[in-house]
Amino acid sequence: MNTSHTAPASHVASYYAASGLPQPERPALAGRVDCDVVIIGAGYTGLSTGLHLAEQGYKVVLLEAAKVGWGASGRNGGQIVHSYSRDIDVIESRYGPETARPLAQMAFEGARIIRERVQRYGFDCHLQDGGVFAAITQRQVGHLEAQKALWERNGHPGLKIVSGRAMQSIVASERYKALLVDPTGGHFHPLRLAQGQALAVESLGGVIHEQSAVRRLDRGDTVVAHTDHGQVHARFAVVAGNAYLGGLEPQLQQRSMPCGSQVIATEPLGALGRTLLPANHCVEDANYLLDYFRLSSDGRLLYGGGVIYGARDPAHIESIIRPKMLKTFPQLRDVRIDYAWTGNFQLTLSRLPDVGRLAPNIYYSHGCSGHGVTFTHLIGRVLGQTIQGQAERFDAFARLPHYPFPGGRLLRVPLTALGAWYYSLRDALG
Repeated sequence: MNTSHTAPASHVASYYAASGLPQPERPALAGRVDCDVVIIGAGYTGLSTGLHLAEQGYKVVLLEAAKVGWGASGRNGGQIVHSYSRDIDVIESRYGPETARPLAQMAFEGARIIRERVQRYGFDCHLQDGGVFAAITQRQVGHLEAQKALWERNGHPGLKIVSGRAMQSIVASERYKALLVDPTGGHFHPLRLAQGQALAVESLGGVIHEQSAVRRLDRGDTVVAHTDHGQVHARFAVVAGNAYLGGLEPQLQQRSMPCGSQVIATEPLGALGRTLLPANHCVEDANYLLDYFRLSSDGRLLYGGGVIYGARDPAHIESIIRPKMLKTFPQLRDVRIDYAWTGNFQLTLSRLPDVGRLAPNIYYSHGCSGHGVTFTHLIGRVLGQTIQGQAERFDAFARLPHYPFPGGRLLRVPLTALGAWYYSLRDALG
């Protein structure tokens, strides 16, 4: 969601926007509307929450400053990756087994929710099974082995380590030492998933207003969300703007930082594309600042990577990402790049999602820290359950402590970038 004064009327010029689903007109909010739940933001968090509640008979209204899926939900790498940006073992070591246990029980649920939604509603989002984590150094091979053992201990079987020449049947690159293959990972067209969920919400009586940035949220037994031309009065509110929330709730802004990631899409590659990824799995490497890539349904290589702290849009995305792509696939040196775009995700200091209450009847979730695709779908279900009076799973996340970034707003970007440089140097040295 975008909350700038003048919201964009269309999506950024990405491959996803050029190949999205047809959508109805969704006029801006005008006048007063009453409902059970008002949701601020029509990205994955808002749509997942709205769909769960609409299925339970709640009257929901979603207010989106731009277009459905305009932010990270419509621009991400389109990969199903389980767990959280800090995995279950890190959570346990930091906060103890009692805190980690319920989070571990939910770590693989988001992917199941996505597949359940696609099957139930028939979303045409090009869903394909199979994901890969790729080790570039021998040290990272050990990390993959530890991750496999960790996930298996927490009820996620079926993982496989592949090394040697056998890797070529999965990724045709000489760059990697080993691959961890997860059959329940996968990839899809992210904007089509958001657009499909929006249509599903509307089919159940939910209402979505685009071009409807929320300027103020009044507390009370009845929550009132104010836009430029209307108000929504509701029993409950969910704040789901994530990296595009802007200044609506400053206390959330203090504990998080928007970061940009860049993606390019090649021309359709035909048979060449199939040789790059013969199993049609998606891939992410094991670096701290990782690369990720996959094939689109029409045979383009979508390649992303890098992080820009503070979410500045770079002027020459292709010059940043193309060298990364060629390091992995030098055989693409003469391939044309048709699209290049950037999108923001929200980072927390702990790298774990920030979930909680702004008031007894106002909930929020943000700060997925790069693991938003599955977590947003999980937390949508959890938020829906909480509004229905079942808050145990919500509170498991709400108990996680969150703190402001060191240095305040002035120094948080350079200090975080310095830390990332250290870990990137460690990756480079193996």
